[in-house]
Amino acid sequence: MQSLQFTAQNLTSQASPNGVLERDFTVGEVPGVLWSRPSGPHGAPLVLMGHGGGLHKKTPALAARAHHYVSAYGFTVVAIDAPGHGARPRTERDEQTRHDLRQAVAAGDNERFASISIGYGAWLADRAVPEWQATLDALQGLPEVGTDAPIGYGGGISLGTAIGIPLTAVEPRIRAAVFGGGFFVTESQLEAAKRITVPVQFLLPWDDEHVDRQSALALFDAFASTEKTLHANPGDHRTIQWFGLDEEFLSRQLAHTRTEPGSRRGSSGVG
Repeated sequence: MQSLQFTAQNLTSQASPNGVLERDFTVGEVPGVLWSRPSGPHGAPLVLMGHGGGLHKKTPALAARAHHYVSAYGFTVVAIDAPGHGARPRTERDEQTRHDLRQAVAAGDNERFASISIGYGAWLADRAVPEWQATLDALQGLPEVGTDAPIGYGGGISLGTAIGIPLTAVEPRIRAAVFGGGFFVTESQLEAAKRITVPVQFLLPWDDEHVDRQSALALFDAFASTEKTLHANPGDHRTIQWFGLDEEFLSRQLAHTRTEPGSRRGSSGVG
């Protein structure tokens, strides 16, 4: 098992009177960040968060939602950079893909944009799923997490869900998941969704200019979960509205209740 090495830490009072502790770490060559309360009972629910394509583990919207989870529910939250994103080096394929995607968008060629995105997303997911599992193994070796902490997947649009669905399909430690649209649905994603039986919330940006909403609806239908809800809001590929979600969903599914009365019910997005 790869060991986890903390590399930096910062205490902020932005989201809670008691502060939120942010700790950077690495597991092998994968950089990540862990948000938690400075002190508290061990074994708090652990929430995994994925970032969107072209972004990174500390994108402001993701960090804001992580702070909300920590301050409102006492969760521990973790995010890692996907391959070729954030602090990770880019391969020739990463650079070429970014160039090709920019060209496709500039030309208004959605068919080419879809083809490039599908191939690249599948390649990233194949690499990222075992990295997430190695990160989970390492985190469970920390005394403040341990092997008994309930685990949920806490959301991610586009790439965050393109990775989160195959991860949840093969990872029995994940008890509940929040997914979102904004990525191209493939047959392999549909097959992975059919293997997911944990409770699911699914957020659909109704006006996505790249992704056909019918494919997103087909994905939602494919989830084998007996408890699943669909939340659709106006929003294009880059403007995601996290309104109308059941904010108590993960708290309820991970058998953990909010511990700070009067804490806000945030609607910060995860990009």
